[in-house]
Amino acid sequence: MEEVNLINEAFKFMALGMGIVFLFLIVMIFALKLQAKLIAKFFPEEVKKSDNSKHLQSNVNNEDQVTAAITAAIIHHNNNTKG
Repeated sequence: MEEVNLINEAFKFMALGMGIVFLFLIVMIFALKLQAKLIAKFFPEEVKKSDNSKHLQSNVNNEDQVTAAITAAIIHHNNNTKG
């Protein structure tokens, strides 16, 4: 009889502890969201204006250079392994 009572008490304490942790996490999430909104309001992030066409052109040039380097490395490796 007493064992059943102890098991029920253990489940009650487990539920209470898990409930408190769950509530704390919910409160923490709302506090962090509020903090993010306040920081964004009082300290706005500066937006840098950039020319996308220059950036895209440098990406294309960079990709061409990487492709050329890989091709040269493969040719060099094949020449060294043939003897």
